[in-house]
Amino acid sequence: MTKKDIVLAVSEKFDLPQSVMKEVVQATLDEIVRTLSAEGRIELRNFGVFSVKLRKPRRARNPRTGKDVKTKARYVVGFKPGKEMSQGVHVAQEKAAKKAKG
Repeated sequence: MTKKDIVLAVSEKFDLPQSVMKEVVQATLDEIVRTLSAEGRIELRNFGVFSVKLRKPRRARNPRTGKDVKTKARYVVGFKPGKEMSQGVHVAQEKAAKKAKG
């Protein structure tokens, strides 16, 4: 699913113009990024928690050349799904697996 698909689905659900929904979705995503940058954490109840973590520098291997490479420390965004999201995904995947088996 893409951002465009989300805009289409939500605009149909609420019978709003896609142009308005596009702005709402983009503003929501922009606010999530802004909050993560400023505070380092955002909790969306029943959805999950986004948090910024420092990944330490480490040794890695270039898969093309096989040479060792040192990576720099960097900040990454982590996500931990909420309980309802985890359960919903689990149930949906089980149904899909049963359907695929026939």
